Amino acid sequence: MSRQTAIDLANPRYYNNRELSWLNFNKRVLEESSDLNNPLLERMKFLAIFSSNLDEFFMVRVAGLKDQVKAGFNKPENKAGLTPKQQLNRISIKAHELVETQNRILREEILPALKEEGFLLKKPAELVDEQKRFLLDYFDNEVFPVLTPMAIDAYRPFPMLLNKSLNLVVMLQNDEPEAEMDRVAIVQVPGVLERTIEVPSEEGGTFVLLEDVLEYFIDRIFQGYVVKNVNTFRITRNADMEIHEEGARDLLLEIEKELKKRKWGAAVRLEIKSQDLDQDVLDYLLEELEIHFKDVYEIDGPIDLTFLFPFTKKLSTLREGLTYETFIPQLPIDLSSRENIFERVLQQDILFYHPYESFEPVVDFISQAADDPTVLAIKMTLYRVSGDSPIIESLKRAAEKGKQVTVLVELKARFDEENNVQWAKELEKAGCHVIYGMHNLKTHSKITLVVRKRAGQIERFVHLGTGNYNDATAKLYTDHGLITSKKEFGVDATNFFNYLSGYMNKPKYNHLVVAPFDIQDAFIKLIDEEIDNHKKYGNGRIIAKMNSLTDKRLIMKLYEASNAGVQIDCIIRGICCMRPGIPGVSENIRVISIVGRFLEHSRIYYFHHNSERNIYLSSADMMTRNMIKRVEILFPILDHTLKNRLTDFLHLQLSDTAKARYQDNEGNYHYVASDKDEIYVDSQLECLQAVYQLREDEE
Repeated sequence: MSRQTAIDLANPRYYNNRELSWLNFNKRVLEESSDLNNPLLERMKFLAIFSSNLDEFFMVRVAGLKDQVKAGFNKPENKAGLTPKQQLNRISIKAHELVETQNRILREEILPALKEEGFLLKKPAELVDEQKRFLLDYFDNEVFPVLTPMAIDAYRPFPMLLNKSLNLVVMLQNDEPEAEMDRVAIVQVPGVLERTIEVPSEEGGTFVLLEDVLEYFIDRIFQGYVVKNVNTFRITRNADMEIHEEGARDLLLEIEKELKKRKWGAAVRLEIKSQDLDQDVLDYLLEELEIHFKDVYEIDGPIDLTFLFPFTKKLSTLREGLTYETFIPQLPIDLSSRENIFERVLQQDILFYHPYESFEPVVDFISQAADDPTVLAIKMTLYRVSGDSPIIESLKRAAEKGKQVTVLVELKARFDEENNVQWAKELEKAGCHVIYGMHNLKTHSKITLVVRKRAGQIERFVHLGTGNYNDATAKLYTDHGLITSKKEFGVDATNFFNYLSGYMNKPKYNHLVVAPFDIQDAFIKLIDEEIDNHKKYGNGRIIAKMNSLTDKRLIMKLYEASNAGVQIDCIIRGICCMRPGIPGVSENIRVISIVGRFLEHSRIYYFHHNSERNIYLSSADMMTRNMIKRVEILFPILDHTLKNRLTDFLHLQLSDTAKARYQDNEGNYHYVASDKDEIYVDSQLECLQAVYQLREDEE
């Protein structure tokens, strides 16, 4: 006890900075592109995912730090103790290293591997004459009519370039002898055209990039001028929205107004091709974009590797065996294809594990409720849904049939705001009662309540989940869900929706724990109980699986539990501000991260509780924003069989040696597998095989 009180658990040396920890996560994504256990086209996708992740990081997190610096805010953040300026400096160093690694992997690993498979990505100058004639014809007929070259002079100022658009900056000189001054023009690479163009070749599989075609034929755009220099570049802008909820009469209109501004925020990053880069051109862009040199990323290769998403899809149609084997999500273990889901839930709770188990029963649950004449009401929260969501269609159909349909659409779901505004309008038009959440809070909880009346009795069915009601991402994200007809859950769900839609004091729940604040308090209580149990029985154990861990209050409590001797295993895919393995602070804590084929998204919290096993699922990570700035739900698993299933799953993930990395006490990550003789355990592959085996055994 004396050692514990002598150590300041709030010391910044015991914490990882949030932003640098995120960059470490994206590094783990990047490492998957070099993993030869992944099929070639899947490795290419990881390069694209890395780029897409980094775009959002700059648009939101880096942009926010830059705003703080501009505002003169110089206070250190409350965990690792870095000021905004210090964070930006370290981010710049780390991000430059990662981008350089990404380009090297593409150049030295992916492109040579593609060549071995018969796929070539060439420059126009490398093509034979017949192929060049094909490109010229393509340029004149398909590309040139779409282009709008933008000259820059006193009458035509530097254009407001679209966020994430690819552009060419062209330095020109009039071919008349007396002309001395260079002229500048911008040509935007048309986003409506495919970036990869296949050119005819005897061997097949030869491609060029659209921006390289533009550069090769640039003189045809500026006839009468001599092209002195051409450079491809791309800017990333501040895309974080400032939503002024105070005094807003209609949040939907306020968000629509802010969406129009998002594309034109301040520039926060400039990516430019390093090949033949003219310093005068770079200086010119820095001045026009008002960007610092540390925010320039010189790219030795193609800019914006998100083009690899459609490119891999194209290549997969030309050659088999270069992607993961397709799999068919199976019916949940607790459900038969011939059963009515409502009748089954009346007998027992149903636990889902997506994507290994199909999301279709959840879609059917809402669809059947829409068509069931005994159903009186459907209430649900929507955070992110797919582009052609069958769930939305079911809700609209239910309202049109006269059922009471209440939908909370979270308009502030970042980068889904536009979709959600449209869904809100459609649902209202169909007769649904649409609400937008609570003042200054995001509603991130995933819950559906179906109320029906049979034989004069009210029955309530509740679905709770760790992931979104999105049938598209449910094929890629690992998530858990529960459907129950237990009365206490039904009462809790009713009170939860009434609290969101009306005026009432915060309800007292039977089983649900609801943020803001209550989930954080519940975790503190559960950890304290585990400490007490360990002192009595010596078997304290906590397993926590989540996307990110940033909340300092909870980290300090976990440090306290570690010092009390409780064994703590954390499975954290992304950001982790906690440092494990520090003597006297966190020596009983282990942190692993699993990055693989599927995005680990489920949140599971296990407390041994002297063999009683308190297990909770949640929409919430142990992040400060989830604890105090969002409406979240933490819910218990009560059924003993379902507890066993979740416990087995957690132990499987903890035994992963294929995709797991462990964090050392300096915040760095290393592959768990240290030598070739180690047993190879891919927890995601094991889950895939397990659901197939269970279904085969049942049949």
